Amino acid sequence: LCPFCHPRQAEPNAPSHLDRTDSRNSESPSEDGNFTDDVVALQKEIGGDLKSLKKVSGLLEQLTLENKQLEEQVLTVSSSVPLRVSAALSTAEESRVKLESLLEKERLLSNTLQQHLQGAQVWADSIGQVLGQLDTLERHMKYLQCLARIEELSDSIQQYLMTNSMWDAVGAIDRMASLDMGLRESGCSHLQAFLRETLRFWHKILKDKLASDFEEVLTQFHWPFISPPTQTLSPPANAQELNSQLELLVSQLLSLQTSDDLISEKKETPSRPEQSQTPPLSLPIQIMLLPLSKRFRYHFTGNRQTNNLSKPEWYLTQVLIWMGNSSNFMDEKIQPILDRAGAKVNARVELCRGLLTLAQEKLAHDAPRLLYDDALFCHLVDEVLQFEKELRSTHSYPRAYPGVLHILLEETVFQKWLSVERKMAVEKVDAMLSAEGAWSSQYKDITDIDELKAPDCAETFMTLLLVITERYRALPCPQAQLSFLALQKELVDDFRIRLTQVMKEESRQPLSPRYCAILNAANYISTVLSDWGDNVFFLQLQQAAVSVGEEILGPLGATETGRLASLEGSLFEALLALLERLRGDMLGRLLDAVMRDVKEKAQPYCKDRWISLPSQSDQATMSLSSSACPMMLCLRDHLLRLQQMLCLPLFQMFWQSLAERLDSFIYEDLILYNHFNEGGAAQLQYDMTRNLFPLFGHYCKRPENFFKHVKEACIILTLKVGPALLFCDVLKQSEEDEGILNHQQPSPESALNELGVYKLAPSDVQILLNLRSAWCVTGRV
Repeated sequence: LCPFCHPRQAEPNAPSHLDRTDSRNSESPSEDGNFTDDVVALQKEIGGDLKSLKKVSGLLEQLTLENKQLEEQVLTVSSSVPLRVSAALSTAEESRVKLESLLEKERLLSNTLQQHLQGAQVWADSIGQVLGQLDTLERHMKYLQCLARIEELSDSIQQYLMTNSMWDAVGAIDRMASLDMGLRESGCSHLQAFLRETLRFWHKILKDKLASDFEEVLTQFHWPFISPPTQTLSPPANAQELNSQLELLVSQLLSLQTSDDLISEKKETPSRPEQSQTPPLSLPIQIMLLPLSKRFRYHFTGNRQTNNLSKPEWYLTQVLIWMGNSSNFMDEKIQPILDRAGAKVNARVELCRGLLTLAQEKLAHDAPRLLYDDALFCHLVDEVLQFEKELRSTHSYPRAYPGVLHILLEETVFQKWLSVERKMAVEKVDAMLSAEGAWSSQYKDITDIDELKAPDCAETFMTLLLVITERYRALPCPQAQLSFLALQKELVDDFRIRLTQVMKEESRQPLSPRYCAILNAANYISTVLSDWGDNVFFLQLQQAAVSVGEEILGPLGATETGRLASLEGSLFEALLALLERLRGDMLGRLLDAVMRDVKEKAQPYCKDRWISLPSQSDQATMSLSSSACPMMLCLRDHLLRLQQMLCLPLFQMFWQSLAERLDSFIYEDLILYNHFNEGGAAQLQYDMTRNLFPLFGHYCKRPENFFKHVKEACIILTLKVGPALLFCDVLKQSEEDEGILNHQQPSPESALNELGVYKLAPSDVQILLNLRSAWCVTGRV
């Protein structure tokens, strides 16, 4: 049977002819697809009946005809391919020939161009020489034009001066100055020198003329004011004319400012990089300063008696006097003229700058000569600091402009200043510690003032540090301020070491007034340094220390730098830790001494026969145990004495620590060491609640909170038998039900809380119950 005619009768597992064909020709899927299509078409033509093959002959003829047509097409294509290839080859050959022709033409053109360039090189060289000559001629023409311009301006200035046209002459000078500024980048040094000399010549003539007129007008205004100006009863008759002349001359002098700056070649050179650069003084102010400068040099240079190294206050005070005497004239007469002329300067500040230059020059000359005389050098520093303070406050001199402090910040002078400050401070510390009343407080009789009870030596020392702070607070350089801060920290650490040495000498008598004074001194210094850590000035220094502090304060760790930058720590953190350690050590020694005395006096009280004391019902009234009197008197005396000798914060720390130690001592050495009958427990409770606790009641409202062990032990010891039995049952049930949750049964802790016991554990309570003699009799041990 044909599988194509009857596909359903084929074996289900046997591969068909198409499958075999696919397996053989898996690499040509397109042929398999065509073959399948042919089979389907053949099946449609002949039908499914094998006995009816009438259409086979017609189908065979059709296929034969199609086969013949296909063969003819193949022969036609095969014959046309060689013709196309031949045409392509001939085209390629023609292209090659054309390319060779073009390359040949390119070689010919290249050779011709090279020959032409060689021939034209001579012409190019000749033209280059001509162009160079033209450039030289052009520069010469410009040079001559510039010379002509200079001559023209010079003739104009001369003509204006001859005709007394001052404003025109000033304008010509200004144009000449502009030409000078335009030639700054030029290489014509001779032309620049000629122009500068010409400008200097005419500027000097014009400036001298204007300055002469200006000085005459100023003289009529009684300038300079050597003494405080007096208010005249009536203005002069020509006051209006004088004011007009003053304004005219000041305006003309201001117009000469540019040329004056060029000629003077004034460079803005601040003495230290931290100081902002300042512009040169305006020309009218320079002329106004001439008579004052002449007087200053006459009195404070040379062999004059007023030129005395030991009296720097003479010239510094004179400068301040001149500033004060001239301030009203500058504000009322000169400043309005400057404002109308559009000059952005302050007349009074400009005059102060000029006078300050005289003081700076004098100070810079004298300071190095005093480096080997400590007394004169200290006097000079004091006067300079006072001068700077008055300059900034009284005369409102701007902080942006340098004063005279930068003279003290020169390296040699500044190092001398630091060494002298250190030397003087150490000498003062030695003197204050060896003084007779070094460890007594001058305010000891005034309670409201003497809260910290600081001894004189500690208070004087902190005053010394405060004075040093005020001396370097105004310094314009953060590095210099940090250097002084490092000196202060060094002095504080040295003073702490001295306190430690004196404390060790007094440690054998920790209850002495001197020992307590040392403790107060350490606490006082720590308190002041803590306050300084929150001060704005020291917070600013703290930020400066993060950036530049390693150069002065030494290397800072990453943690310390981070704490300083975030303001969590302070510059005095290390010193405060050392002082806190000293304070804690001294308080511990003080507590040990008091506790030794108290324990000695408490021995009879601890060994009292608490198990055989009469019950409360057998006594008419309860009273303090006779054996407890020495202990109570000792405690009272120590508390009263130390309250007078220690400052309030230290005494608060002392009595609270003492209460805690007493609580542990009485609980461990008295209560747990003895057995108590009903009378003994009642007596103990009376002694504690009516006598011991009230001793500390002067310092707090609820002193029993500092004796929790003793208070709760008294509650347990005086507990009635019924509640005690109930608690024992709860404790026993809790032990039996251990590990089993029972919400109905109360816990021992809650039962104790109902009794007012919060500190003691159930096991401690059971121990206390076993100390009761009545409890032992009942057999509940």
